Parts: sequence; C-alpha cells; structure tokens
Amino acid sequence: MSRNEGEQEPVVVRDRRRIDPETGERRTPAPNGDEAQVAESMSGTLDEELGQADEQAEQQPAEGGSPEGGESSGLQKQVDELTADLKRVTAEYANYRKRVERDRESVIAAAKASVAGDLLTVLDDLERAEAHGDLNGAFKSVADKLVGALNSAGLESFGAEGDEFDPSVHEAVQHTTSSEVSGPTVTTVMRRGYRFGERVLRPAMVAVTDYEADASSAEAAEAGEQE
Repeated sequence: MSRNEGEQEPVVVRDRRRIDPETGERRTPAPNGDEAQVAESMSGTLDEELGQADEQAEQQPAEGGSPEGGESSGLQKQVDELTADLKRVTAEYANYRKRVERDRESVIAAAKASVAGDLLTVLDDLERAEAHGDLNGAFKSVADKLVGALNSAGLESFGAEGDEFDPSVHEAVQHTTSSEVSGPTVTTVMRRGYRFGERVLRPAMVAVTDYEADASSAEAAEAGEQE
C-alpha cells in the first residue's frame, strides 16, 4: 500500500512568532528554512547596494568633486549675492537720507528768507527813524532785538559808500564821473541791500561815479606826450 493511497502527508505548523507567548521574551529566528533564505537574499542585496555606493563614491571626485564642496560653493555664492544686495541697499539709504536732509535744509532756508524779505520795509523804516533821531528809548530796544534776531537767522545787509560797483548786487539809479575814482564806485547809498545766505533778497539802490580825467589833468597828460 503506497503512501499516497493510505497515508496523508503530515501537516507541519511552524511557530514564526517573534515573541514567546509563555515567557514574553523576543525569540531569535533560526538560520534555516525560509527565514535563512530570506536572510541570505537580504544579505546579498545589501552587499550589492554597498558595492554600488562604494563605486559611486570613488567615481564622484573625478566627475565633479564632493557634494559638500558643491553645497559649500553654492552657499558662498548666496552669501556674496546677499552681501552685495545689503551694500547696495545701505548706499541707497545713505543717499536718500542725504537728499532728505538737503531738501529739509533748503525748505527751512527758503522759509526764513521769505520772512526776512517781508520785514525789509520795516528795517527801512527803522533805519530812517534812526537817521532822523527818532529811534530811542524802548522803541530802540525793540528795534535792536529785531535786527539782532534777523542777523542771527542769516540776514546780512550790504551797500556802502566806496564799494566797487557790482551790477549783480547794486542797482544804479544815478551816474556821474570824477577824476577822484579809479573805476565805477558807489558814492551814494539810497537804499540798503540785503542777502540771506547766498540769496540776494534785494539789490542796493546806489549812485555810481565813474572815472573821467578833468581838464587840467588832460592838458598835463597831453603836454607830457608832446615832450
């Protein structure tokens, strides 16, 4: 009687649980059967992957350098770009601050000059009152404070007898000649001029005397040339 006819193949039950149900301890799998084949297969695969990794590591320096070097080069490039941007923004901000400060000073100077220009007629009245002897007492004290405040703000008067005539700051309303001057000279100041900083608020109204030889001087000069 054959085995296939009278006997059945015994059923083998393998306990593959990794934790022992009685002791609760971890079991160590035996290196045989299916588990041994799986372990061998995994070992072969791991060895193959390690071999490929070693080959790539050996070839990488020759192809383009290490990944750390490339990453470091990229980071350095970013740092350089950010540093350049920071310098550019800092320079632009410094120029902006200078421009704002310059504009602010220009606006302040223009406002002061406008106020001083409106007070020039008052200064003319004070000057005439002083010339007639009417500027005295408390009135003179107030006038001196006003003039002092305007001068401290930057107002400056100009135009005096004996000055060389300058058409950019002098307005000539009279013209005479004399042999006592060497060139165009301010001989009379009819109205004082004022400037605020480099800005001329009002030119000085003056009389100008130009040089011209008198008759006696001309005859003497002619006699000297004839000799």
